[in-house]
Amino acid sequence: MKKQKNKLELIQNFLDEEFANAGCELHYKKDYELLIAVMLSAQTTDVAVNSVTDFLFSKYDSLEKLNALSLEEIERIIKPIGLYKNKAKRLKEIVATLLEKYNGVVPSDLNTLTTLPGVGNKTACVVRAEIFKIPEFPVDTHVLRISKRLSLCDKDDEPIEAERKLKRTFEKENWIKLHHQIIHFGREICKAQNPICEKCPLHECCNKYLEK
Repeated sequence: MKKQKNKLELIQNFLDEEFANAGCELHYKKDYELLIAVMLSAQTTDVAVNSVTDFLFSKYDSLEKLNALSLEEIERIIKPIGLYKNKAKRLKEIVATLLEKYNGVVPSDLNTLTTLPGVGNKTACVVRAEIFKIPEFPVDTHVLRISKRLSLCDKDDEPIEAERKLKRTFEKENWIKLHHQIIHFGREICKAQNPICEKCPLHECCNKYLEK
């Protein structure tokens, strides 16, 4: 029990020191813009998403204007990101649903959010945490990878199970902050390929490092 407590303190102290100002890197000004941006970010980078949404949201600056776009126009704008055809369809469906069912307002309820086209648990949790400041611990590829390396979850866990374990492990008031910090840690140091282990003090609890 004491060893686990020391491990968690080590992790949190390191993340607080290295990534004190970590936050969402997707560009948005309105709630629906974040929802769309997170949906578009699947299997691509925030930088790539920002490169298309900066233009999209500035030129078509309302749900009504986005709704008036044809599928082909949306595809042309977001083509630089991966899976753009499917994402364009989902974007158009999300916009229409928000206008038709929710008066243009993004809902905060988790179950309601996940009924929106292309919106899974992770996207819904990001929206709840970022827009509504509801304590959530969204698990993306970085969070999942690092949670497994640091034995915060089991190596075969799916994101939803990893999320449950992370929520049980850390204090609720730290969930949102830790989510952002772990993502930055994964992008800058604990990378999927060629992690920069010499910059990381978490060696003693890292399965990846111990395997070397």
